[in-house]
Amino acid sequence: MESSNSIKLSAVVITYNEEDKIGRCLDSLINVADEIIVVDSLSTDCTVEICTSKGASVISQKFLGYIEQKNFALEKSNFDYVLSLDADEVLSPELIKSIQRIKTNFVSDAYKFNRLTNFCGKWIKHGGWYPDVKTRIWNKNDGKWGGTNPHDEVILEKGKKVEKLNGDLLHYSIDSISQHIDQIQKFTTIAAETLHKKGKKTSIAKILFNSWFKFVRDYFILLGFLDGFYGFVVAFNSAYATYLKYLKLYDLNKSKNLK
Repeated sequence: MESSNSIKLSAVVITYNEEDKIGRCLDSLINVADEIIVVDSLSTDCTVEICTSKGASVISQKFLGYIEQKNFALEKSNFDYVLSLDADEVLSPELIKSIQRIKTNFVSDAYKFNRLTNFCGKWIKHGGWYPDVKTRIWNKNDGKWGGTNPHDEVILEKGKKVEKLNGDLLHYSIDSISQHIDQIQKFTTIAAETLHKKGKKTSIAKILFNSWFKFVRDYFILLGFLDGFYGFVVAFNSAYATYLKYLKLYDLNKSKNLK
């Protein structure tokens, strides 16, 4: 018999052309979610068909921005307690058991857990990529998505209690190095534009130092070299992403000054 403190949990996911990954994500939610809401950004592949075949409710919405789209998804959920995932994330069996347990004894305002990322078939466990702790279960009345696009995070009201759960959130992020490079180009453009709108400044010296320090920290200090070849690729590409983000910001600021 369920506890009087048992809660209903809405799982919310945003998608765009995720036919290769969304099925695995939704399958992991079936035994923990009381409803699954997918907000789809007008996919042109079979994403919507897969979602509906898995029993999810699909809402079509033109992409508003990562943070804005996820908050839109929250608003469409029918229960106060939400579990928010990306389409390339999967609950591990241990994490599923942890969530099933807290549903009958929901004592904290929010719950967080480690995220473990798969890069080209390799689980990356060093270099600052693990444990990548994420808050993904909370009462939507106590917090919303915030941060700086494209790097969103759950922002809770002050004083809210957050408990950590056992089990990993499995992140099937990158399938190939070329995909990672394409993602870096896309995300650094979004990040630079966001920083530019906020009036952030940079300089050539900062660009060079920040990217150099990023590689040294991730590969040596945070032991990225223990992940072998892909540990090096991750550290190098992360430093390259830092370089591009601030270089694009520098370019945007320079263009503004020339006007």
